[in-house]
Amino acid sequence: MVLRLSSLFLRTLRDDPVDAEVASHKLLVRAGYIRRAAPGIYSWLPLGLKVLAKVEAVVREEMNAIGAQEVHFPALLPREPYEATNRWTEYGEGLFRLQDRKGADYLLAPTHEEMFTLLVKDLYSSYKDLPVTLYQIQNKYRDEARPRAGLLRGREFIMKDSYSFDIDDEGLDISYDAHRRAYLRIFERLGLEVVTVKATSGAMGGSKSEEFLHPTVVGEDTFVRSPGGYAANVEAVATVAPEPIDYADAPAAEVKDTPDTPTIETLVAAANQLAPRGEGAWTAADTLKNVVLAVKLPTGERTIVIIGVPGDRAVDLKRVEANIGAFLPMGGEVEVEAASEDDLKQHPGLVKGYIGPGNSLDAAVLGTESATGLLYLVDPRVVSGSRWITGANEDGKHVFGLVAGRDFEWDGIIESVEVREGDPAPDGSGPLEAARGIEMGHIFQLGRKYAEALGLQVLDRNGKLATVTMGSYGVGVTRAVAALAEANHDDKGLVWPRNVAPAHVHIVATGKGEDIFEAANKLAEELSDAGVEVIYDDRPKVSPGVKFSDAELIGVPTIVVVGRGLADGVVEVKDRATGQAENIPVGMAAAHLAALAGK
Repeated sequence: MVLRLSSLFLRTLRDDPVDAEVASHKLLVRAGYIRRAAPGIYSWLPLGLKVLAKVEAVVREEMNAIGAQEVHFPALLPREPYEATNRWTEYGEGLFRLQDRKGADYLLAPTHEEMFTLLVKDLYSSYKDLPVTLYQIQNKYRDEARPRAGLLRGREFIMKDSYSFDIDDEGLDISYDAHRRAYLRIFERLGLEVVTVKATSGAMGGSKSEEFLHPTVVGEDTFVRSPGGYAANVEAVATVAPEPIDYADAPAAEVKDTPDTPTIETLVAAANQLAPRGEGAWTAADTLKNVVLAVKLPTGERTIVIIGVPGDRAVDLKRVEANIGAFLPMGGEVEVEAASEDDLKQHPGLVKGYIGPGNSLDAAVLGTESATGLLYLVDPRVVSGSRWITGANEDGKHVFGLVAGRDFEWDGIIESVEVREGDPAPDGSGPLEAARGIEMGHIFQLGRKYAEALGLQVLDRNGKLATVTMGSYGVGVTRAVAALAEANHDDKGLVWPRNVAPAHVHIVATGKGEDIFEAANKLAEELSDAGVEVIYDDRPKVSPGVKFSDAELIGVPTIVVVGRGLADGVVEVKDRATGQAENIPVGMAAAHLAALAGK
């Protein structure tokens, strides 16, 4: 069937949407692929649905190829399964919650682990039923605080999520590797460059976790890689920590008056004046900066945490959010921000600008007990025997020569500071370099977390009940459309790869003669009969300039101009990506274009 622009439900725009920040958002709206319905929520128009369907087809084919079976769950789900796994609370404000007319609680699903688990529990009871992998392509809902960038971060989006169910960990490894290979094939077929990186599991839980990131400057994720092949999301990078230091001969710590030194810069200047040392000047790396953070738990409760880090490093709040769950009474997604003045007032032991590791400073150092009772975590570089200049928990005073492990202890070690270009890769494969990327897929080894919470057990080979182990695997389908648009455009519009374009050929009839429109229509019908997808601009009273602009904006890979050249028996065939054009005899045009389309 030929898509005729005279009747196609399409209006292109000349100006960018006022709320659009990135190219994909601007062009998908301007070219008539999507339309904003509300912040972070978009309607899909005919051309957009054609691209979306082609992306979905690639995903389905590769999932089917590894033996996965498609199902489809509702998006509106009851509260009870999510209560059983504690995610009704753990998801916090990111969950859309609602009630029916009887007051029963429901949610719009952000993900479907619980439903997949309960379905398998309902139908399977023996190890002989396993392994099994189920998947769906379904709408998901998350109440993003700041939806942005069009389809890249929305409140409603489409994902492919799949779940593997195995009797043992060896089976889980096989299922995980099968998905990993399938994902690489999906992105290769879509023409999307991806980097596979180590990742944290976050609120999903589980052990092994990897992300597939499409490198682009508009990406929200920062990742690092080394010349030797190491790659990780910055949230998952492990610091190369120094070895513990023998402190048997370390002199006692000393408290010094350091008035007007509330910042690292002023402290370093004062240290070099008060206590100059022969081995070189004091630097920010010699100081222990104690950062006070407020953590908002999924319950809405606000708790205060102190993190001790080298003074030359800044705390990365995303890394804290990804890693602090292990030290909190419950898991789930948390929000972290710098503690406010009101937070500090509730803890008089925290003296702004002069905070030390006060939950465990030896009273012998300060001459007084100054415990705060707050959770105190440190950077991996704070090893036993390391010596620091840090706050004395008293206005205008700092401690010099404070020895970790001797003069203060900590409640845990957390990866929390920024990862810098040039930091060593944890596997020894060289210095790290940073890049930005869009998360296109994420795979997890969930293990038995959800199976245990929901009672998914089967009889094993010995006739005993065994808890099933699971994997979870997601691909952002609507996000893939946005990423493809982001990676394939120029200053005139979209430039779709042929395998996902809404059509193979865009025919433009230019001129007023009936013979031109008759020839263009005949060519369109011949191509359609040959299985070539065609958009035909048959609008009779639209100028050639507008038609050319629309063709370039819409971004079909081959543009055919039927116009003045018809008098010489030729049509112009133009490659949208390269701009190269050639004249093809009218009688040969259908066969030539069909060959370009692979038909």
